[in-house]
Amino acid sequence: MSVESQQWILNGSQGLSCLESTTAKVPELGRYDVLVKFKAVSLNYRDIAMVLGKYPRPMRKGLVPGSDGAGEVVKAGPGVTEFRPGDRVATCFFQDYVAGKPTLQRLQTALGADKDGVFRQYGIFPVHGLVAIPPCLDWREASTLSCAALTAWGCLHGERPVAPGDTVLIQGTGGVSLFGLQFAVAAGARVIATTSSDTKVGLLKGLGAQHVVNYKTHSDWGARVRQLTPNQQGCDIILEVGGPRSVNQSLQAAKVGADIHMIGWLGGAGDDPGPTIWDVRQALCNIKSVVVGSRAQFEDMNKSIEAFKIKPAIDSSVFDLARLKEAYQYLIEAKHLGKVVVDVQ
Repeated sequence: MSVESQQWILNGSQGLSCLESTTAKVPELGRYDVLVKFKAVSLNYRDIAMVLGKYPRPMRKGLVPGSDGAGEVVKAGPGVTEFRPGDRVATCFFQDYVAGKPTLQRLQTALGADKDGVFRQYGIFPVHGLVAIPPCLDWREASTLSCAALTAWGCLHGERPVAPGDTVLIQGTGGVSLFGLQFAVAAGARVIATTSSDTKVGLLKGLGAQHVVNYKTHSDWGARVRQLTPNQQGCDIILEVGGPRSVNQSLQAAKVGADIHMIGWLGGAGDDPGPTIWDVRQALCNIKSVVVGSRAQFEDMNKSIEAFKIKPAIDSSVFDLARLKEAYQYLIEAKHLGKVVVDVQ
């Protein structure tokens, strides 16, 4: 079966002009491969970092970007028993990270970086690079899970799982933060959220945050967060997405023995080098580097999403594949409130 696929490729990192719309022939299936027709894909901060020259790794010319997509199985190779035509699937961020601990080899199989990603109509993936979609989610909702949702899940259900009564701090209204908020609430935790705008307070409280702190009006927001915790002891788990500019505030908000999960660098590096090793030692907490989880963790997360009927927060503006550059610009300008989704026809 010969299939032509409309797709976007990345030919540099000097801006949106480096994104190019092309057509490519879909190759033949291998024995353990699956052909997927995408129904929806979604963007992450990582995607705009790549086009703006802020991504810390080199990229090959002609790469299909994007890691998060959901679609329908069109055809499966003769060795595939897990999926069949018509099944609804989502892509795994790391295609060869099936289970266990991360290794360098497993982490060198990322979609939209090491391997061609999802900003296209059709894609061929190894059977272990896909998971079944939770029945409670539609195509758009399912397209948001691969990176942000699984990252948040790993922070809260990794070596030290969140427990009922824990206090969790999430920062902002990005994808990881909103999923972290929803997963923490489902686990019975108390959640404190930060935001730069009072207009986003309603979204955060609507998803279950008990307290919201505006970090623009509270420059010393770490101390303010601590005041809101039981007996002012601090937070048990912190999802740190700001980078060097916000880690010192996270240390102020942290409980003795807390886990601070280092996820992103949304605040940029600036002139603030962040805390020293001694600062971390004095805070008596654990700072952990985070990567997107395995296929096994993805499946565990999907079971929880289905059990608690968790619905991803999606921005009201939805684009189609032909308007992918507009979706990028929308995310760059921070106009979104929830995940930015692109329909694929």
